[in-house]
Amino acid sequence: MRHPGLPLILASTSPYRRDLLARLRIPFEVAAPAYEEPPLAGLSPSDLARAHSLGKARAVARQHPGRIVVGSDQVAELEGEALGKPGTRHRAVEQLARCAGRTVRFHTGVAVVWGQREAAWVEPFSVTFRRLTRAEIEAYVDLDRPLGSAGSFKIESLGIALMERTEGRDFTALIGLPLMALSELLAGFGVDVLLLRR
Repeated sequence: MRHPGLPLILASTSPYRRDLLARLRIPFEVAAPAYEEPPLAGLSPSDLARAHSLGKARAVARQHPGRIVVGSDQVAELEGEALGKPGTRHRAVEQLARCAGRTVRFHTGVAVVWGQREAAWVEPFSVTFRRLTRAEIEAYVDLDRPLGSAGSFKIESLGIALMERTEGRDFTALIGLPLMALSELLAGFGVDVLLLRR
């Protein structure tokens, strides 16, 4: 029997998050959240990812009462400083030059909202960049164009060539939607991704 909150709604237009959610094989639709990410000064990178995930999910849930909504957000952190999306080629090159040979911690938030019920989780994942030359960094940025990606790389694409090692529970968190945590959150809303179709 289909859950009354389904098909759920993914509060994101990211093709990477859409492809990740499709792995769970549950019915869903996509909606762009009418949500501007405020700076929320004073929050840690982890709390920031959680707040933005909830903000996106709430924005879409207001437009679709009765539906389960999933929101997600990712914040990259280098030695306590949150790294924003570069936006330009110059900033991407400079950001990667700072990250080269160092470890960046990614905080990927996921939130589920259904009516007045809310749940959220932040999944950590660490990436250690290998030492990179300026020429390698510039070549990468020109090839992959990671201008809208936290940390200035796309791990699902050529960005893997920048890495020395990765560490974390769930690799899907690094791509942008932690499926292990999401499956656990959905179970709390009565959506068991393994039993849903029986």
